[in-house]
Amino acid sequence: MTGTRFLYLNVGHAIDHLFMLMFPAVAALAAADLGAGYGELLTLATGSFIAFGAFSLPAGWLADRFSREIMMSIFFIGIGGAMILTGLVTESWHIAVTLTLVGMFAAIYHPVGLAMVARGGGDVGRRIGVNGVWGNMGVAASAISIGLFADFAGWREAFLTAGLVSIVLGIGWTRLTRTDRLAGEAAVRKRDASPSLDWNRVLAVVFITTTIGGFIFNSMTISMPKVLDDRLAIYQLSATDVGAIASLVYAAAAFTQVAVGRAIDRFAIKPIFLGLMAGQAIALYAAINSEGWMMVAIAVLVMVMVFGQIPINDTLIARHTPDAWRGRVFSVKYVLSFTVSAAAVPSISWLYDSGGGFPTMFTVAAGAAVIITLAVAALPGRQRTALEPAGSGDD
Repeated sequence: MTGTRFLYLNVGHAIDHLFMLMFPAVAALAAADLGAGYGELLTLATGSFIAFGAFSLPAGWLADRFSREIMMSIFFIGIGGAMILTGLVTESWHIAVTLTLVGMFAAIYHPVGLAMVARGGGDVGRRIGVNGVWGNMGVAASAISIGLFADFAGWREAFLTAGLVSIVLGIGWTRLTRTDRLAGEAAVRKRDASPSLDWNRVLAVVFITTTIGGFIFNSMTISMPKVLDDRLAIYQLSATDVGAIASLVYAAAAFTQVAVGRAIDRFAIKPIFLGLMAGQAIALYAAINSEGWMMVAIAVLVMVMVFGQIPINDTLIARHTPDAWRGRVFSVKYVLSFTVSAAAVPSISWLYDSGGGFPTMFTVAAGAAVIITLAVAALPGRQRTALEPAGSGDD
C-alpha cells in the first residue's frame, strides 16, 4: 500500500468519527440557538447512528462486488455534502434528516476503508492500530473544535467548514485512484482463499464483543465532554477549556491502539484482550463517583481500555477471513456495533434528563465490560489464520 493511499484512508477514518460526533458535542450550543432543550436536541442524532450501522452492510457488499476505491470517493464527497446541509437548515426535523444522511455516508468507511487497510497480511495489527489512532484523533477533534467554535464562531460554521474540507479530500482521492493499479482488485479478491479453521468460533466472539463494546464506546465518546463539564464544574472552566481537556483525554488514550497493534503482531491475542477488558470494567466502576481531576485521570484509563480493544477485533477479522469477503464481514461487525451503539444517544439523554445521571451510565458500562471479558475467555488459545490469495498484498 502506498503511503499516499494509507494517508487518505487514515484521514478518512479521522473525519468519519469527527463528523459523527460533531452534533452530539455541539448539542448544547445548538439548543440555545434553536430554543430547545439539550436532551431534545441530542436525540436528533439518533437517526445518524442507526444509519451508521444499518448502511454498513450494503456498503461492504458493494465494495466487495465492485470497487472499494469508488466507494471511498462516495464516502468523502457524500458525507461532506451532508455536513454542509446540516449547517444550513433551520428546523429541528430538517437537522434530524441531514444528520441521518451524514450517518448513511459515514457507514461506508469502516467496512470499506478497514478492508483496504487490512489487505496484504504482514503487520496488519500495526496498520490497523495506526489507522485506529487517526480515528480517535477525529473523536478528540470533535471536542476541542466545537469548544473553539462555541467561543469564537458558531456551530453552523463548524459544519460548513468540515463539509468543504471533506469534498476537497474526495476530489483528491478520486484523482489519485483513477488510474490505480488496483482498479481490477475485484478480480483479485475472487481468487480462492479459505478462512481459518477456527473462524466460526473467533467471529462469534468478535461479534459478541463488538455488539456490547459498541454501546460502551459510544457512551464514553459521546458523554465524556459533558461528564467532564459536570465533574469539573467547581473550577468554572470555559467551553474551550473543557473541550481541550476532553481532547487530551482522547488523544492520550488513542495511542494505546498502536501499542496494542504491535503487541498482537508479536504475541498471543487472547491474554492481551482479557487484560484490556478486565481493566476496562475496573476503570468504569471507579468512574462512577469520581470528581474533579481524579475524574480526568480515570477518564484517561477508561478510554485507554476502550480504544485498546478496537484493533484486536479488526485484526481477528483480518487474520481469519479471506480478502474476497472481508468487506462483508467488516460490514456485519459494524452493523452490530453501530446499530446497538445508537441506543447510547437516547440512553444518555434519558439518564441526564430523568435524574439517573452519569453514575448509572458508568455502572451499566462496567457490567457490560464484565460480560465481554467472559466472552473473550472463549477464544481459542492458538489461532490458525487464513491465507491471503496470491497477489493480494499492497505492501
